Amino acid sequence: MRTISTSEITRNIKEMCMEVNIRLSDDVKRALISSRQKEESVIGNQILGQLEENMDIAYENQIPICQDTGMTVVFLRIGQDIHIQGGLIEEAVNEGIRQGYQEGYLRKSVVGDPLIRENTRDNTPGVIHYEIIPGDQLEITVAPKGFGSENMSRVFMLKPADGVEGVKKAILETVEAAGPNACPPMVIGVGIGGTFEKCAVLAKKALTRDIGSHSHLSHIKALEEEMLERVNCLGIGPGGLGGRVTAIGLNIETYPTHIAGLPVAVNICCHVNRHIRRTL
Repeated sequence: MRTISTSEITRNIKEMCMEVNIRLSDDVKRALISSRQKEESVIGNQILGQLEENMDIAYENQIPICQDTGMTVVFLRIGQDIHIQGGLIEEAVNEGIRQGYQEGYLRKSVVGDPLIRENTRDNTPGVIHYEIIPGDQLEITVAPKGFGSENMSRVFMLKPADGVEGVKKAILETVEAAGPNACPPMVIGVGIGGTFEKCAVLAKKALTRDIGSHSHLSHIKALEEEMLERVNCLGIGPGGLGGRVTAIGLNIETYPTHIAGLPVAVNICCHVNRHIRRTL
């Protein structure tokens, strides 16, 4: 049995919150930079150049890439041979978020009640997803999510008869409806299967997977490639001003589902697809 202290979890969460809002992960940077070679629109190319410049300025000056520093989503994959010592893990995570957003001078965007809407002033609480895995390690993924793109996301409760064509239609419908509001070029996470809530978590998790990686399932890999191509034929383009590069990545996660259903979630993210992972 390995012991991990809550103070260590808090420290890592704090550091990750500060880093992820200032520096894009390598996979997103590569995808953004390479997208300029594919963009045929002059204006679209200029916008992509500005986004790349913004990314560099943020890192050089240690300031946020985007003014919307998001609601913090945390995925915890907890080895079953770990003992957490020093308090509740949820409190440790939220304390890390609190310290990271306060010490990093990051915008606090969370309201404590969805109707009364009074700001909590420290960006807590975060949204935490737990998974128990074999072993004695703790894998932490921090993924702040801005709401310009989050608001453009959708869940579809399709019929089994809708099949793969129904899934394709749901993806394209969501992206078309989002248009410029999701700050394209986008990264698109898709969850297929499970239940109403499970497909949404799958879609969110898909956004944390490296751009350019693919599902180990051959038919899902083919679907990822096809749908990225079809999304980029919609003509929305960078900034929504037309062009070839509407999305720089599209990842799909799947899960078994009920005989009577085909849940599909499409979670859209702007090009500032923030995710960072550490293993303790």
